[in-house]
Amino acid sequence: MRRSPSLTLQELRNDSLQKRDAIRSRLKEFERRFHAGDAEIFKELCFCILAANSSAEMGMKTLAAIEDILLEADLPTLRNRLSRGFRYWRVRPSYIVHTRDYLRREYGFKLRELLQSFPDHESRRAFLACNKDIKGIGWKEASHFLRNIGYRGYAILDKHIRNCLCELGVIRRSRKPLSPDRYRRIERKMRAFSNRTGIDMDEMDLLLWSRKTGKILK
Repeated sequence: MRRSPSLTLQELRNDSLQKRDAIRSRLKEFERRFHAGDAEIFKELCFCILAANSSAEMGMKTLAAIEDILLEADLPTLRNRLSRGFRYWRVRPSYIVHTRDYLRREYGFKLRELLQSFPDHESRRAFLACNKDIKGIGWKEASHFLRNIGYRGYAILDKHIRNCLCELGVIRRSRKPLSPDRYRRIERKMRAFSNRTGIDMDEMDLLLWSRKTGKILK
């Protein structure tokens, strides 16, 4: 038998009303990022590579340490910048360099044009999540990246979101989705829940995340 939700819908709706303006402002910021150019889009992809299995705040801090050399620096230079005080300083720079070189070689680094070329929501994400030449990006990170550059309708199923969905009774367990099918199943449940509550799914994502972290970040 499914347990009763520990977080009530009324609590969630009240929280949504209090945070709605800040959440919508953040979503508008994401939309502007897409129009800021290919370099800005790549920077956001790198943020998601750096934040994976870490935290948004650590991803932002790590990105800030290298963003001035992100587009041109070679691997030793990036590693040197991150070798003091940053996690994954050997591996993540190699992901960035490999991905950057691939996007330049195959697509002329025209990232906006590339992302707009996909016929639908799912194929765009699958390209990022399943592409062996886009390193360090799985289903969650691909969803995070696309949301952070203004695409709508993707769930970022990190531990905070999953825990909230479990507390709300939307899912039974908060375990990490280890397959694309399971990821999409949870995402469909979250979308259906958002529709029932009348809270936009993108707003719901930031709302739930803020309940666990106290912040409305990217």
